Amino acid sequence: MESLRLLSVDPPDRGSQRCRLGPGLMSSLGLRLGSPLLVSLPGGSCLCTAWPRPDLAEGFLQMDLKCFTPSLISGLPAHLSLDTTQLSPAPCTKLKSVKVTVVVRSLDFKKNTHFSLVHELVKDMLTGVYVHKEFVINLEEFNTDIRYVAVHGICPESAAAGVITSKIGLEITEIQTVQRYKSQMQDQHTPPLGGLEEVSASLREMLQLPLLYPNTLTSLGVSCPRGVLLVGPPGVGKTVLVRRVVMEVGANLVVVRGPEVVGSRPGESEETLRAVFERARSAAEEGPCVLFLDELDSLFPRRSGSSAPENRLVAQLLTLMDGMSRSDRFLIVGATNRPDSLDPALRRPGRFDREVIIGAPTLLQRKAILSVLCERMPVRPTVNIAELAQITTGYVGADLSALCREAAMHALRENVKGSGEQVVDMKHFQEALKLVGPSCLRGSLGRTELSPVLWEQIGGLEEVKAKLRQSIEWPIRHPEAFVRLGLCRPRGVLLYGPPGCAKTTLVKAAATSSRCAFLSVSGADLYSPYIGDSEKALAQLFRQARACAPCVLFLDEIDSLIGSRSDVGTPNSVQTRLLSVLLNEMDGIGLKMVERRGADKVLQAEGVEQSHADDELYCQEVCNKDVMVVAATNRPRCIDSALLRPGRLDHIIYVPPPDLQARLAILKVCTKSMPVDSHVCLEELAAKTKLYSGADLENLCKEAALLALLEENMEASSIQQTHFLRSITKMSPSLTAQQISSYLIPHQ
Repeated sequence: MESLRLLSVDPPDRGSQRCRLGPGLMSSLGLRLGSPLLVSLPGGSCLCTAWPRPDLAEGFLQMDLKCFTPSLISGLPAHLSLDTTQLSPAPCTKLKSVKVTVVVRSLDFKKNTHFSLVHELVKDMLTGVYVHKEFVINLEEFNTDIRYVAVHGICPESAAAGVITSKIGLEITEIQTVQRYKSQMQDQHTPPLGGLEEVSASLREMLQLPLLYPNTLTSLGVSCPRGVLLVGPPGVGKTVLVRRVVMEVGANLVVVRGPEVVGSRPGESEETLRAVFERARSAAEEGPCVLFLDELDSLFPRRSGSSAPENRLVAQLLTLMDGMSRSDRFLIVGATNRPDSLDPALRRPGRFDREVIIGAPTLLQRKAILSVLCERMPVRPTVNIAELAQITTGYVGADLSALCREAAMHALRENVKGSGEQVVDMKHFQEALKLVGPSCLRGSLGRTELSPVLWEQIGGLEEVKAKLRQSIEWPIRHPEAFVRLGLCRPRGVLLYGPPGCAKTTLVKAAATSSRCAFLSVSGADLYSPYIGDSEKALAQLFRQARACAPCVLFLDEIDSLIGSRSDVGTPNSVQTRLLSVLLNEMDGIGLKMVERRGADKVLQAEGVEQSHADDELYCQEVCNKDVMVVAATNRPRCIDSALLRPGRLDHIIYVPPPDLQARLAILKVCTKSMPVDSHVCLEELAAKTKLYSGADLENLCKEAALLALLEENMEASSIQQTHFLRSITKMSPSLTAQQISSYLIPHQ
């Protein structure tokens, strides 16, 4: 098999459809002078005629791109090598008729040139050219406004290729501009959407009504909608959605980004914006058109009192949108992730008539997105897409795409090391989850590094563990049971008890076992010297928690954070205002429209049953759409009574100090990783450590290990019973009987 190096075509051969190759190769392929030849290239094919090279050299190929597949319209890649198997003779006959689309340079030529003249020009330029079905013929060498001709059908239909003669019947189905033709070519490669079917259908309906059926709306006496505003967090797929829907509708797309409009001279930005609208009007004359304004908030922010350039740009956009007539068959689509930063005048009917909110993807939508992304990857069948969707709470489409890319990179690294085939497995996704997190939590106020804590690592407290499982773990693990009985998960849980009794550790274990997001905040994170900043930070924390629901929001030492209104001397203190915000957020009053996630359950087609797994995922989404607030305190009397009622902190759980059996369990957990001597009696130690908290017992084991190192001069190999007993004599319990009895008195 001989390798052929592709060289650039000689200037005399441009537009001739010739392919220059060595005479020996022509002979081996059975080609004569001028025989049609089909060359298969990366990404497409080219039809040309075989001619020998002037220097008769073998191993080289020079090819004129005259008739090729549409994917090669941008040209051939540099430094390309082929082999002889990619060259094959193409049988061609004289064609009787051909059906084509003519692609012209400008819209003015299309409007001002008579159709019969275009027909005669195209027929004359195509005479003697070999063509292939579904190929494109390049006519740029004639230096006219006719640039390309796309072949859709030939006669006889049994033939795939043929030569055009002067007696052929030419049928021109459509005349398009180069811009529209190339935009349609780019739209064909747009990736499919996952999880946005409902929003896509809504947007498609709004685009189709004014663009494809303008006369219907006019006959009803109503005007066409002029604008649609897409609102959603970054990475959710707003831009991809617009491109996909525009492709499905078959409209032109004019995209405007901030740097393209803003100019340095006074009035330059307004002039550029007027030119953009004029370009959209010209494109609309050829067919339906969509003017897409991406990152709308950066271009047209809320107007201020000063005469800033942004004010003039906003005023110019308002004037242009109000000046749109019914003959302007184009729709304006804006996208933003900060709708409150937009000027209010833009958000009224007549300008941006409707706002479409694309929230963070729900559980079922994440499963659909992951399914679409994994279709293009060599994924092992054992990869559980539903489990990945449950783990990736708060991930938007861009995060899930980055997750799949990182998993593929892990598989590639393993393949380079020679450890197996190049297939993405579940372990690769688990490794990628350590690197790729939800973008909505980047820079979040309460984002903490949660080290996994298992229930087995907490000794004793079996009753408290059971109550926490009921509140946090059961709704996530068994959502269908909750839906069947009409139950909803509690809004909040309060853990109270003496210090050092594992309240914080219990919350971390509950978050680990339920596989939900975990945010933790303290007073130092929220308090600010500026009035209103603390309340704003708490409301922002709840917004971020709702974006990645199901989420556990942990308020440690809530008594110092919120307090009670009856104990505060000034009624307008920071604690009182924070309490008001917390009550509103827990009641759902702080939920904004732009935070909406998902929609109602999609109805199944008749005769199609939804799988049990999808039903379970849907139930899980319904049960766990809210934020679970878990608070901890060792001063329950200092908490406001309004926070302790059912519907807010529903479950109030007392975390007692460890009894004899609990102390024994804690000592077993703490000494599990220690080289303890076989004569150490943990039962005796548990009996001698009355009034010790869990933290005291952990500290006792550490002190015993340090004593062993001290006595044996850093050469200790085990910890003896005497080391534990001496540590007990040196330590005193942190709890008192009076302190414990104060928690047994009702706190309300």
